[in-house]
Amino acid sequence: MEEIYAKFVSQKISKTRWRPVPSGSLQTAETFATGSWDNEENYISLWSIGDLGNLDSDGGFEGDHQLLCGTRHYGDVMDLQFFDQERIVAASSTGCVTIFLHHPNNQTLSASQQWTTAHHHTGPGSSSYSSAPCTGVVCSSPEIVTVGEDGRINLFRVDHKEAVRTIDNADSSTLHAVTFLRTPEILTVNSIGQLKIWDFRQQGNEPSQIFSLTGDRVPLHCVDRHPNQQHVVATGGQDGMLSIWDVRQGTMPVSLLKAHEAEMWEVHFHPSNPDHLFTCSEDGSLWHWDASTDVSEKSSLFHQGGRNSTILSHSISNQANVHQSLISSWLSTDPAKDRIEITSLLPNRTLSVNSLDVLGPCLVCGTDAEAIYVTRQLFS
Repeated sequence: MEEIYAKFVSQKISKTRWRPVPSGSLQTAETFATGSWDNEENYISLWSIGDLGNLDSDGGFEGDHQLLCGTRHYGDVMDLQFFDQERIVAASSTGCVTIFLHHPNNQTLSASQQWTTAHHHTGPGSSSYSSAPCTGVVCSSPEIVTVGEDGRINLFRVDHKEAVRTIDNADSSTLHAVTFLRTPEILTVNSIGQLKIWDFRQQGNEPSQIFSLTGDRVPLHCVDRHPNQQHVVATGGQDGMLSIWDVRQGTMPVSLLKAHEAEMWEVHFHPSNPDHLFTCSEDGSLWHWDASTDVSEKSSLFHQGGRNSTILSHSISNQANVHQSLISSWLSTDPAKDRIEITSLLPNRTLSVNSLDVLGPCLVCGTDAEAIYVTRQLFS
């Protein structure tokens, strides 16, 4: 069992993201970016994971994550995405969206492009103006899509000064997160429990589909889609529940899984092993969900001697007459497979775990306890 290594960085970490590995490359993730929030000065930083494995004075494992470079960021970092190997897109609580360029020769980060008023509130019938936080960003070169508290959706292109497309009143509530369903369609989640699909090929300002949680309109905070089966979507919200949706059918989630005790801040399918899913929460926990078919046979990661593992069964809509191997394990109704194993990855509960990212065998997360945790052996 590989340990998870902590490094204390004297900043509350709001976002963590692995730098993508070049396609076709065999190298593993080595560099990640972080953004901070709720500090007197906030920063975007790049780190190298270095050699993990120093014992600290408490007998725990201290990570040797090396700070490569950092730069000041105005406002809280609300979201962070790598555009490519060199460029990082940051969303700010000031409503600004900035592309930072990494210069590996002298290890510096500099702002290369900025849309300062990407998100803003406009006073009714007047020219009054106030900024609105940009809450989410997603990239698919050459395009960048942003969403915000103002209910606005922007489509930007790198090297274009103005937005290519703006849907001004896309939502009457706060948009919390965005991801691509398939170019040119995006998924958004909002503060009244709705998941919406938008198609940039359509000229209007209306979503092409609306899905919603029934009942209490619990705010949804995060969304991710299955990397191979794009109709399978996971969301997490204020009640800590994990919702799995099949956007080909119905308007409600196909399964609701009881999860964290407080807000779920992020959900991520593993990009190359999507039977595995990861979530983090305000309650200080970081969970690995394993829906692969051989749950009983596998050695689970960071099993903590089984103490933190629970197995949930869930019943979801019938998917009859579809070849079993083509059904995502997240939608499967085979009773033998109707089990998901959950493992807690952090040794102790901490303050809020705000962000996580997974790439290959590597995981990184950031917390309000001013710590970054890294492991390189997810599936050992």
